[in-house]
Amino acid sequence: MPEEGVPNIPHDEVLRLEDIAEVVRTAAELGFDKIRLTGGEPLVRKGIVDLVAMLSEIEGIRDLAMTTNGVLLSRYARDLKEAGLMRVNVSLDSMDRDTFRTIARRDRLQDVLDGIRAADEAGLTPIKINTVLLRDGDRGEADGVAAFARKNGYEIRYIHQMNLQTGEFWPVEGGEGGNCGRCNRLRLSSRGIIYPCLFSDAGYDIHAYGIEDAIRAAVQNKPRHGVISKKNTFYGLGG
Repeated sequence: MPEEGVPNIPHDEVLRLEDIAEVVRTAAELGFDKIRLTGGEPLVRKGIVDLVAMLSEIEGIRDLAMTTNGVLLSRYARDLKEAGLMRVNVSLDSMDRDTFRTIARRDRLQDVLDGIRAADEAGLTPIKINTVLLRDGDRGEADGVAAFARKNGYEIRYIHQMNLQTGEFWPVEGGEGGNCGRCNRLRLSSRGIIYPCLFSDAGYDIHAYGIEDAIRAAVQNKPRHGVISKKNTFYGLGG
């Protein structure tokens, strides 16, 4: 998260929950069967439990997951599970309180740990922990997170620090992300743009194309390999 914060998006430009559900419904009819709610931070979205309930009822969706920073997870874990969420990935970059505060710009490490515990108790499993490896090669923070994950039976995903604007990215260690040869993901932004690749500015507006045509255009124009993105950010479009 930038130190100066991020610009607000006007409310009338943000997709309604019903709009998101309709995109997922159309995608499911076209053969998509895995949905992940990411962000930004999905748990700050008003009505997030209602959205999960809508998506869980869509025929054809066999995997409904969420990536979260975990700060609000203890508040919502049980309700999310009851609404139909299956599992969570939680971002955690340090087990040291001071280091966590420096990275996250907030003193909320304990809230994240409480959220992970609540998710485990609610059955949002398997829990996967995402931790970032810094470019300087120091794995000290990541190793501490990995030890915590192993102790509690959680899966660990190592994500190398990336840069959209310079095109620096690598495959995720322990996961499938970042592998261009195998990637079949599309991303729906909060404004209704479907992106075929995180490291590209190509996007297809569901308002201009219509939902089905936007999805088809994104699939047909998915690049063989990511390059750069000058328009998007990780905090706005997810990882």
